[in-house]
Amino acid sequence: MDLPLAEATRAEFAPSTTYLNTATCGVLPLSAVAAVRELAEAAGAGAPAGFGDFDRVDRVRAAFARLVGVDTGRVAVGSAVATHVGLVAASLPSGAEVLCPEGDFASVINPFVVRGDLTVRYAPLAALAEAVGPDTALVSLSAVQSADGRIADLAAVRAATAAHGARMLVDATQAAGWFPFDASPYDYTVTAGYKWLLGARGASYLTVSCEAQDSLVPLHAGWVAAESMWDATYGPMPELAHGARRFDESPVFLAYHAAEPSLALLERIGIDAVHAHNTALAARYRAGLARLGHEPVPGRAAIVSVPGLAGRQASLQAAGIATSARAGLLRASFHLYTTEADVDRLLNALEDRA
Repeated sequence: MDLPLAEATRAEFAPSTTYLNTATCGVLPLSAVAAVRELAEAAGAGAPAGFGDFDRVDRVRAAFARLVGVDTGRVAVGSAVATHVGLVAASLPSGAEVLCPEGDFASVINPFVVRGDLTVRYAPLAALAEAVGPDTALVSLSAVQSADGRIADLAAVRAATAAHGARMLVDATQAAGWFPFDASPYDYTVTAGYKWLLGARGASYLTVSCEAQDSLVPLHAGWVAAESMWDATYGPMPELAHGARRFDESPVFLAYHAAEPSLALLERIGIDAVHAHNTALAARYRAGLARLGHEPVPGRAAIVSVPGLAGRQASLQAAGIATSARAGLLRASFHLYTTEADVDRLLNALEDRA
């Protein structure tokens, strides 16, 4: 049964600021802080538990798979979205066309650009599906835009890629954890674990459809990419892992020890409940902005960005209100630990100098 959200936040979070900046970095639950501390202390004591726990990494893999609706065999773990995207970029033949939204997050664009022998084309997010053509090999985009919270029409883009025989890569970093995101329709998805998934930097997730797994070469394969990794610590590995685990990086154990209680908390609460909570707060903020005469970027996401107010970020931070300035916009983002009082405090601060 889903855990009541208010009960979860009282037990798990104790931010010292009015924290409205999850789109930059989430707040670690207290249970995750305890898990990191336990591992660090064991490592400092030279105890075997300080080596890190691969079984815990596999439990995190399974929890993430449940969260995004895919089989565990489709999930690889790593440390950064750009590394996952780079693996996909390396798989494309010279001259292949990659289509991206204008102004999307750099990590879903740069790995294709820096190859130098790919054709990278851009289109407005709202017109991305129409921009897919017969020469398009891959569409790479974020499910939710980092700068302003616009939500992509993923179904339309997927239909267009299917019609033209193109593959599709979706960055779910700003979606998974608050938005009911299903990774199963896409060839590849990438997700950083330190924002809405309430984890720490160093945990990220790559999903690869069964059909697309043979399209990628595990270029950074170490012993953890072997089917039997403890039999592959020296010399060439006897056999690659059969599923997406062949694309694993060696895990950053502190991040994955933190991720287990964080993902468990999201599962207990339920993403639908988090979505309802977050979007209600965003709607409250949008209504308050309208009363103050400010017009945010249109949308219904848990991320709300306002043109013309980016210069207020520093003074808000000084007042104990954490937001961010991105692409000339003041960006506020609302998660399960945010309250109506937090929203109202931000509105009051903006009104004081409106």
